[in-house]
Amino acid sequence: MNIRAASLAAFALFSAAMLGLAAGATWMVAALYLRHPLPWLALPIGALLAWTIRACVRPPGAPAALLAAGATLLAALYVNMLVAGVLIAGNMGMGLVEAMRTAGPGMLWQLSRMALSPADMTWIALGMLLAAWLAWRRPRRRS
Repeated sequence: MNIRAASLAAFALFSAAMLGLAAGATWMVAALYLRHPLPWLALPIGALLAWTIRACVRPPGAPAALLAAGATLLAALYVNMLVAGVLIAGNMGMGLVEAMRTAGPGMLWQLSRMALSPADMTWIALGMLLAAWLAWRRPRRRS
């Protein structure tokens, strides 16, 4: 693998990660506004991530499918960690950034993992499968 291919792959991975984090933050805003976890949002977020990755980051195929599924998983993990941070901040009377810094990634991860139900994990898996499928296939051409 030459330097150019390696740097393009690294940039694609970075782009997918940033898209996943942005999707997770947007998901958190919707979840906090409606005061429900909204695990079913993994499906539309996975679809949006797949279309964005397929259109802007990688052409359709296996690499795009892996990036889309990974970005969907990252979004789901990130939203759960952010919600755990919000709950800590609300219960302790702290700001969100201070609560997340104090708790640390390990505690946020454990709290978010404990809050995940089998139904939540099913929604996340379905969102990842949808994202991978949409990023894998080529868009239809209009005649």
